[in-house]
Amino acid sequence: MFLDRDGVLNRDRGEYTWRMEDFELLPGVIDGLKELSSRGYDFIVITNQGGIAKKLYDHDDVNRLHDYLKTLLEQQGISLLEIYYCPHHPDHGKCLCRKPGSLMIEKAVARFGIDPSASIMIGDMERDVNAATAAGVEAVLVPTNSNFIDVIKQLPWSE
Repeated sequence: MFLDRDGVLNRDRGEYTWRMEDFELLPGVIDGLKELSSRGYDFIVITNQGGIAKKLYDHDDVNRLHDYLKTLLEQQGISLLEIYYCPHHPDHGKCLCRKPGSLMIEKAVARFGIDPSASIMIGDMERDVNAATAAGVEAVLVPTNSNFIDVIKQLPWSE
């Protein structure tokens, strides 16, 4: 299971989130991830972090926040296989990894031997859907800052 970060796992505040005091898990994330884990899913986060290119924050800030996210989840028995992030922004050059590009998903598929056709990407932006589709992964577009339990109800196997 591929997951976007801002707006899917944590509250999208309308500005970049890189400080722990600004980081807020969305309702239902813990219970939802536990449910998905019980169905056999592993989790990989795929996130654009263009604030690095804009020099608003740096790699260390992102890594600290991601360590915090991993710790919050691990305390609840949930583990992430990996977090992939793109530090680039189109205003500051071109790259292949930024969503809607599929390179971050493709790297994860190759590294972990994932079958894209057996995977799902949950995202709150069209660029998440485009990245997943380009990598051969089914995508589910959800409203930004949704309760994650409601997100699960939108997955292909739910009723």
